[in-house]
Amino acid sequence: MIAPSILSADFARLGEEIRAVAGSGENRADWVHVDVMDGHFVPNLTLGLPVVQSLIKSTDVPIDCHLMIDDPDRWAIGYAEAGAYNVTVHVEAAADPVKLAKDLRAAGAKAGLSVKPNTRLEDHLDVLKHYDTLLVMSVEPGFGGQSFIADVLDKVRTARRLVDTGHLKLIVEIDGGINADTIEQAAEAGVDCFVAGSAVYGASDPGKAIASLRAAAERAGGR
Repeated sequence: MIAPSILSADFARLGEEIRAVAGSGENRADWVHVDVMDGHFVPNLTLGLPVVQSLIKSTDVPIDCHLMIDDPDRWAIGYAEAGAYNVTVHVEAAADPVKLAKDLRAAGAKAGLSVKPNTRLEDHLDVLKHYDTLLVMSVEPGFGGQSFIADVLDKVRTARRLVDTGHLKLIVEIDGGINADTIEQAAEAGVDCFVAGSAVYGASDPGKAIASLRAAAERAGGR
């Protein structure tokens, strides 16, 4: 699965930018990844619920909301109620991640849990049993265009093993520095869904870029 990140898109043309990845076949995005940053949990500030509501109305591609915000227990439900397909919160910010997962599902969304590069996955395995998606950050959250941190692939391998043995039931997603050079490493480690920003929106043809990334992941992943 390929999830282009609109953090790398032209914010003055978001509707057009989403249509550019909403084609057909191998050129079509599986999800559109939307980074919500509040200027508190991370130093950057991007967009919020009103913009997400407009994006959801503008496309039939499922919206994957990644909330890099403080107090997601209070704010995340609104994104699920707006119609986001998957709403991901950070384990470092959630006060009661188990209850939050249940609330997100009750509001109609899949529940995702994200971990920063330096957060130990082993400390949160019991919590992950309540989630549909694990988002492994392969850069520090808050800014686009960072370099891929290969060390996080150990967390991917752990999650893949737990999914394959039936201990977890979730999609393993990765976000940060994914491009033609790094997607094969991530696929080999066991990633299911790849968030790609500049690798898609920096290309002359975003749809063809999606197809190329997908083919590279399929070759390397063997699944």
